[in-house]
Amino acid sequence: MARMGLTVEMVTFDTTDAVALATWWARQLGGEVRDESDGWFVVAADVQGVARVGFQKVEEATPGKNRVHLDLAASDAPAEVARLVADGASLVDTHTEGGFSWTVLADPDGNQFCVSQH
Repeated sequence: MARMGLTVEMVTFDTTDAVALATWWARQLGGEVRDESDGWFVVAADVQGVARVGFQKVEEATPGKNRVHLDLAASDAPAEVARLVADGASLVDTHTEGGFSWTVLADPDGNQFCVSQH
């Protein structure tokens, strides 16, 4: 099979406050905020597992559940979930299927993401 010419450059979230959400995610993933572009598009770079995560300012929040989300893994998932909730994430749900468990959380803007055990 021929190699495709595409690579994932960045995962981008819509948000009404790009600087605040980029700062929150950079703190959670051990990255740093770069390229603020006057607050309309902010990049959190060098985040663990993803080269760059972008945050694009929009006039109003997108209604409903986000169609793309991050799946994060941790060596101590319950501790990471507790840390994330203490820092502003909200607990959405927990699931177990076929012996695999994960927790669904939402960031301060309501974007859902999952945390599971490595």
